[in-house]
Amino acid sequence: MPRPASPRKARASSLNRISAILAAARELLTEQGIAGLSIYSVAERAAIPPSSVYHFFASVPALLQALTSEVHAAFRDCLQQPIDHAQLRDWRELARIIELRMLAVYASDPAACQLILTQHGLSEVLQADRQHDLELGHELQQLFAQHFQLPALPSEFNPFTLALELSDRVYANSVQEQGHISPRMAEEGMRVFDAYLGLYLPPHLPKHS
Repeated sequence: MPRPASPRKARASSLNRISAILAAARELLTEQGIAGLSIYSVAERAAIPPSSVYHFFASVPALLQALTSEVHAAFRDCLQQPIDHAQLRDWRELARIIELRMLAVYASDPAACQLILTQHGLSEVLQADRQHDLELGHELQQLFAQHFQLPALPSEFNPFTLALELSDRVYANSVQEQGHISPRMAEEGMRVFDAYLGLYLPPHLPKHS
């Protein structure tokens, strides 16, 4: 009598299938946008039965929420990459480093632009993006606090979250009008990010030793 598959092997198989589904969805997003995405098109691209896709993702919004989580994981990685503290002259240099890294994510991942910067109107994806932005803003504030002595900030909202969202609005305008984030609008988004944070951070914050 054959032995049943071990839980570890079953888990590995499930993870591999989820990875294949998300990769297929990412390709379709890049090629056709959200309007061309369906459970059946993803199943066809991944060369698996639609029932297998439904097993892991009950709907297209659920699939897009998972992709949104992947995109924000890449953004969080931007914050976790090494920063040369000794070379930072002021907080604006740190802001520019982070924004350039996040722009690199958008440049290398067209699916990220489709999810975050287009007007798809999917409330589930918008809510997931908003929740990730809140977490990302908190992590960004912690990063700034590692390098500089931050002043007292509002408790009702996080200025770092709003700065991220405002710069994304500029990038979204570029994607909607030009199909990509142009160099000019990338610079403009960074200026918005810098200017908004400048409402709460003085020009010369003391650095930690």
